[in-house]
Amino acid sequence: MSKRVYLSGGMEYAPNEGRDWRRDLQQWFEQELGWKVFNPNDESEHFLARYLPAGSDFRTMKTDDPDGFQRIVRQIVDLDCREIAARSDCVVCYWDQGAMQGAGTKGEITMATYHGKPVYLVTSFPFQEIPGWVLGCTTMIFGSFEQLKDFLARNEKKHPGGRI
Repeated sequence: MSKRVYLSGGMEYAPNEGRDWRRDLQQWFEQELGWKVFNPNDESEHFLARYLPAGSDFRTMKTDDPDGFQRIVRQIVDLDCREIAARSDCVVCYWDQGAMQGAGTKGEITMATYHGKPVYLVTSFPFQEIPGWVLGCTTMIFGSFEQLKDFLARNEKKHPGGRI
């Protein structure tokens, strides 16, 4: 049975909503490890295509229609929390300025920790600059995506299909 990873990180305040690093990492997980990937960028796009009122711009709704914006965000929060709790085997979190400024990333790694899922943090921030709560939710810290990939590839070879 294939493992499933959730890609956590900044969206609202991140460059290109974090699409670039997620797309690259998703491709690696699928091609190199054969894992399934929950990419919040893709999932949000599918969700918004179904539930966003026609002609609406999601980000401008925060100002133009706060109630509607909040209703949609509640549904996205529910979708993401269910994914982490019930379907994902682990969470890869990219901790950058966008993640630090927003709130979703902190919630996602808290949810993963509560449900006993490993959280692999990738960051260039010095340890002392990462909030204590985030560190408390983190299983392992990596200084680059390459370090994370090396670790996961070695682990997968040692324990194919096994625990992460």
